Amino acid sequence: MGVVIARTGRLARLGDPLAYAMDLLAPKLRGRLRLVGRDSRSDAGGARRAVRELVEVERARLVLTLAGTEVLPAVADACEEAGVPCLSSTFPWQVYHHGGGRRRWTYHFCWGLDDIAETFADLWEAVGGTRRRVGCLWNDGPQGTWSRHATHGFLPGARARGHRLVDPGGYREPAAALAGHVSAFREAGVDVVTSAATGADLGLFRREAARQGLRPRLVTCSRWLAYPPATVTPAGEAPPPQANVATLVYWTPSHPYRSSIDGMTAAELAEGYERATGNQWLQPLGLAYALFEVATHALATADDPAAPASVAAALGATRLRTMAGPLDWTSGPVPRIATVRLAGGQWQRGRRHPYELVVVDNRRVEGLPAGGELLPLNET
Repeated sequence: MGVVIARTGRLARLGDPLAYAMDLLAPKLRGRLRLVGRDSRSDAGGARRAVRELVEVERARLVLTLAGTEVLPAVADACEEAGVPCLSSTFPWQVYHHGGGRRRWTYHFCWGLDDIAETFADLWEAVGGTRRRVGCLWNDGPQGTWSRHATHGFLPGARARGHRLVDPGGYREPAAALAGHVSAFREAGVDVVTSAATGADLGLFRREAARQGLRPRLVTCSRWLAYPPATVTPAGEAPPPQANVATLVYWTPSHPYRSSIDGMTAAELAEGYERATGNQWLQPLGLAYALFEVATHALATADDPAAPASVAAALGATRLRTMAGPLDWTSGPVPRIATVRLAGGQWQRGRRHPYELVVVDNRRVEGLPAGGELLPLNET
């Protein structure tokens, strides 16, 4: 089994959970599977080279990976060219499915842009009822382009809930200035902002909003804001951009999920990660672990685990309860896709860590306890 992992470059932090899950499971799977990793170097070219090495040198029968916007499609395309099954996650399924070409060998599990819209709309309505005026802080890259897509994106789902979205247009990432966006939001009477910005760009927006006197009641942000703040904020300094920002929640130690391999709970997985790495748990940890569960199941149930077509057929027939929740490729929204459930969360000051992701809306995930109430954005 080949694993394309970002170990260097801007996505290296995303690679940590995948590397940990691989190291954790390799001894347990020894005798059945050999796990081999290659560094994507956080770019498309490195991802394609990693796939070629895994397939041609290591003879991988199946390749696993997590997202980057450029890296994941490159891995999927390289697997298609090689005729080797690929399993991936942490990339909204519409972007993966509609943004790629015709695929036969690649399988994916994740939430959708429509799921993000529903989750965020739940949070918008919690701070003031229906029909909000929502400012869209979207870039001019794939995240922004797909968010505003008229058919497959975030936009139609949010509008269907009766909300008016104010989109001043995309900005180039990293952002140099966002004064125009703030001005447009002020003129439109926006009191809720939604985005898929990086932490740095969100921080720039919040500073400019404070300068112009825009005080939104809530900011919802996906993508990088699913991660905890990268650094601890020294006493007396401004809080990190994530502070009191709401985001999507797809996995936490509180989720009622277990490993299909050995029964480990979500809480035990997070505790082990923090103990081994010294770092705060990350949401992709649960999905990274689930990649290996699904792959192991597919190889075990394939008629011929050495035949690519047999492994692909087994992936397409998979229905499995995993560390990421129940995954079902037999009833996905489109072929070769399984979906992940979302809850609503918010980055609040924590007890064990400076900022912790608190589940504030659990209505869409059965058995997930809420950890707190949704706070106003500027509450300290």
